[in-house]
Amino acid sequence: MQIEIDKKMYEVPNHVAIILDGNGRWAKKRLLPRNVGHMEGAKTVEKICEDAWDLGIKYLTVYAFSTENWRRPQKEVNALMKLLRKYLEDCIERTSRNNMRVRVIGEKSRLDEDIRKAIDELEEVSSANTGLNFTIALNYGSRDEMIRAMRIMSQDYKDGKITEEEITEERFATYLDTRDLPDPDLMIRTSGEQRLSNWLLWQLAYAEFYFTDVLWPDFNKKELENAIVYYNTRERRYGGV
Repeated sequence: MQIEIDKKMYEVPNHVAIILDGNGRWAKKRLLPRNVGHMEGAKTVEKICEDAWDLGIKYLTVYAFSTENWRRPQKEVNALMKLLRKYLEDCIERTSRNNMRVRVIGEKSRLDEDIRKAIDELEEVSSANTGLNFTIALNYGSRDEMIRAMRIMSQDYKDGKITEEEITEERFATYLDTRDLPDPDLMIRTSGEQRLSNWLLWQLAYAEFYFTDVLWPDFNKKELENAIVYYNTRERRYGGV
């Protein structure tokens, strides 16, 4: 699909993955508590979901809480979990209004039971929606994801469900949290950081990377358009040739 930006036509990536970075720094610059930055960041997620669909993006995946985020101060973690509960509750109504399908990836067992139930309800309620495919990564780490996948795959091998010859890239991908999703075409990271931080290491093998100094709460539709314009400057090649 193509869209017009500043009177020029651009190809829209099918799947965009975003590392939501800079909430704390956004708050610090304004002499506000960090949790205010996270609250503003959550509002930005809501708006960018609408903007992404308006621009023709079919899949949007965001890195909301990593396996390493548990190391943050307990007060901040508690505030994030409180915000997550509210977000999941509000998201049920929002998905119906926007025809958006929501999935949650990551190791959910460490999340509190009420959060896991809210996730299950949200995924079930939105499962038949045909609009934006929105994926939230919670307690997610790519290395953890691949280890979990290998454990299940190795057990299937022991049980005779797969043969050695069937252990391929394509088969391995079916054991990942993202097995129902196409690989991202474009990865965006806000706040000026230029690293993946254990994010979709397998899935981003052929994605284009776009880094911006904009802090996540300030990210908007124009910034998303800038990323799409950048994406179109890249010559899409596979296999290094």
